Amino acid sequence: MSDERMDAIRAAAEELGFVASWAEGELPPFVGERYHEWLAAKRHAMMGELLRGVDVRLDPLKRFGWVRSALVLAAPHAFPDPGADEGGLRLGRVGRMFWVREQGYLERLLRPKIEEIKTACRAQGVRARDWVDQGPLPIRSYAAHSGFGWIGRNGMVITPKLGTYTTLAVLVTDLEVPAVAPPKNHCGSCTRCVPACPTGALLGDGTLDAKRCISYWTTQHPGMISPSMWPAMQDWVFGCDICQEVCPWNGKADEFWSGYMPEPALAHPDLRTFFSAYSDGHEFDRLYGGSAFERAGRTRMARNAIIVLSNTGDKAFAPYCRLGASDVDPIVRATAAHGLVRLRDRKTAATLLADPDEIVRHEARAALMDASSELTVQPPPDLVTAR
Repeated sequence: MSDERMDAIRAAAEELGFVASWAEGELPPFVGERYHEWLAAKRHAMMGELLRGVDVRLDPLKRFGWVRSALVLAAPHAFPDPGADEGGLRLGRVGRMFWVREQGYLERLLRPKIEEIKTACRAQGVRARDWVDQGPLPIRSYAAHSGFGWIGRNGMVITPKLGTYTTLAVLVTDLEVPAVAPPKNHCGSCTRCVPACPTGALLGDGTLDAKRCISYWTTQHPGMISPSMWPAMQDWVFGCDICQEVCPWNGKADEFWSGYMPEPALAHPDLRTFFSAYSDGHEFDRLYGGSAFERAGRTRMARNAIIVLSNTGDKAFAPYCRLGASDVDPIVRATAAHGLVRLRDRKTAATLLADPDEIVRHEARAALMDASSELTVQPPPDLVTAR
C-alpha cells in the first residue's frame, strides 16, 4: 500500500519537473554479480574509479544502515538541436547530453532542485541523502528496480514515453516502500542498436565494452587514440548517440526538463578553437567554461577534432591539422602526424620527426611508414588495460 509520504514527496519532485519513482533500497543480488563480472572482464577500460568502493556503491546500506528506499529522479533531455552559429569550422557531431553547459550537470543544474526535494522529505519526517552525500550509486539499476523503465540492449534505461533521453539521479531515504514488479523489457526481438554500433561496443545483453565505445574514447580516454580506431569513430567530436538514434523508442521523445538550455556553440563547436595556435588556454576556458568540453580539456578536444578532420579524407582540411602539428601539447602533435599523412600532407608530418617529444617522433615515424595510412573500417583492438 502506498504511504501518503511517498505520494507527497513524489508530487514535490514532479512539481519541479522530474519524473519520480520509488524503489526498495536493497537491490537484487544479480545486480552486484553482473557488475563484478563486467569489471573482471576489464570492460571498464581505463576508468579506474569504477573499481573503488564497489560494494558500498552497490549497497548504500553498508554506509548508512538506515537506508530503506531510493527515490529515482529523471530529467528528460530530448531537447531540439539549437542549430549552429555562423562561421567557423563546424564539422562533426556532439552527443546530445553535452549540448548543455553542464560541468557536473547534476551538481550545477539539478542539485538545487534536488535540495528542494530533500527539504520536502524532511517536511514529511523522512531522512534523505543524494548521490553526492552518499557517493556514486547504481542509478540505472535503481531506475529499473523502481519500474521507471527497463535496461535496453544499448545499456540505457528506456521508457515508452521518454525513450533513453533522461538524466537520472537518486535519493536514498529511510522510508519503507512496497516492492515494485520488475518492468517488462519491451526491446523484444529488436536489435537495431547492436549492429548499428560501428565499433561493436554493445554486447547485446544490456552491457557494453567501454574499450570499444566511441563515447568513452572521445570523452574519457586521456592519451592517444590508435589510428586503427579512427575510421569507426566517424565524425563524432565528443560523445556518441548512435545507439540512441536508432532506438525506436526515441522516435517520438521530445520532452526536456526546463532547466536545460542547449547551446549552439556546444552542439556545433568551431573545431579551430580547440587548437593552441588559435586560442590559448584562457580563451578555451572563456568559450567553454562550465561545459563538458572544459572538463575533458583542450588537449582531448583538439585530438578529437584532428580525427574528425582526418576521417573526411578531404585534403582541404589539412591546414587545420597543421594547427595540431604546432600545438603546445605532444598528444595533439602526435595525433596530427597521423592526420596529416591521411590528408596527404606528408611533408608537414615529416617535420614532426624532429619534435622534442619522443612520443611525437615515434608516432610521426609510424604514420609515415605505415603503408595503410588510409585504412578501411575495422574492429578496434583492445588497446587499454584497467588501472
